[in-house]
Amino acid sequence: MANKFGTDILIQAPDPKTAAAFYVKQLGFKISGEDHNMVSLHGKHINLFIEEGPALGAVLEVTVENVEEAKKRLLANGCEIVKDEPEFPRCYVKDPFGLIYNLKM
Repeated sequence: MANKFGTDILIQAPDPKTAAAFYVKQLGFKISGEDHNMVSLHGKHINLFIEEGPALGAVLEVTVENVEEAKKRLLANGCEIVKDEPEFPRCYVKDPFGLIYNLKM
């Protein structure tokens, strides 16, 4: 299990531009990119990506060797699938303590 943890956190919001404006004004992030459904923000030691969609809470990005294997292991240990996007491949998993992970390769 050679997982890699990055400095990226993803959240979803119905209006990413409004959410980004909040984080810029209130926390000092800088906007580093925008496209039709996502705004990228960067701070000194962290990257925050705001994707259009229903709010899930903060999502920790975890790079795994195999998304399907990691998903099976986590489900067997009390986690639940919040959102599965095999076409990327990525999968959002919520652990028994409330943290949501974005498993990706």
